[in-house]
Amino acid sequence: MEIWQKKLRESLVDPEELAARFKVDAEPLKKVCAIYPLRITPHYLDLIREPGDPLWRQVVPDVRELDSHDRDQDPLNEEGFSPLPGIVHRYGDRVLFLVAGHCAAYCRFCTRKRLVGRTRVSFAEVMAGIAYIASTPAVRDVLLSGGDPLLMEDRLLQDILARLRRIPHVEIIRIGTRLPVTLPERITENLCTVLKKFHPLFINTHFNHPVEITPEAAEACARLADAGIPLGNQTVLLRGVNDSAEILAELFRKLLQIRVRPYYLHQMDLTAGTDHFRTSVDSGLEIMAALRGTLSGLGIPTYVIDLPGGKGKVPILPDYVQSKGTEIVLRSPCGDLVSYPNCVE
Repeated sequence: MEIWQKKLRESLVDPEELAARFKVDAEPLKKVCAIYPLRITPHYLDLIREPGDPLWRQVVPDVRELDSHDRDQDPLNEEGFSPLPGIVHRYGDRVLFLVAGHCAAYCRFCTRKRLVGRTRVSFAEVMAGIAYIASTPAVRDVLLSGGDPLLMEDRLLQDILARLRRIPHVEIIRIGTRLPVTLPERITENLCTVLKKFHPLFINTHFNHPVEITPEAAEACARLADAGIPLGNQTVLLRGVNDSAEILAELFRKLLQIRVRPYYLHQMDLTAGTDHFRTSVDSGLEIMAALRGTLSGLGIPTYVIDLPGGKGKVPILPDYVQSKGTEIVLRSPCGDLVSYPNCVE
């Protein structure tokens, strides 16, 4: 058994054990875990300093998860765009390929709370998904997600990637994973040797807070980057976790230092049981405006809302255009109003 598999087996999954460790009431935790499972890796557990801190909020069950407020279990209508299990095809040239049903740690804000940790993906479903992609010439870009695809053993992952790479119209393969954050032991030299065979291959990971950028996480990202894999990061804007310009600026600077490009800052999806994480869009826009001019453009992600019903992602930007005519009046990051000639044909 490899070290990462041993660490995964040692993950905390018992709410009573968690309650005892941090001296909190177990009953609310047990109520939530009866519906949404608990799993925290030893690495991530050791980063939690006290109940209620930013990392605690991300992985420890909260009784507010049981308050749905009439929210949708599937706000992005992934099932409506699913021609068969495991395939979500809502953009013509791209498919989301759900090849895994589990993660190393279960994020309490996950948009797939209805599935992750509660369902299994069979090998037959994976093969059917590959057959669908092979029979759909419009598909150029395949995003492996789940669950976490990198929890598969190297041999199985290599087989899936090889089958996809043999499809002539598949140009790009992407993998979404949070393992550099939650289980950095998984990012082995052998895994990187497997992945580098299938370029162009891109990985987006998921750091939400500067404390998550540990030496172990940095080493995991370095292995991937040294294998020639471009790394991006998708952060979710979470109330009580990272909803300040200061925290996000620190996070994005540290990401650049470990060769990870901030890619998206997501407004929370309207998933049932996640309202306590949601900030206002105005708050997000204020944060983005504060980052502009104080942080390198390389470190500023695109702030997006994934529209309900599967209508797609749209970028949300602070309003820098104050007026338009023969001259455009723009507001600079420091607040000055500047005129710029508007070329009219």
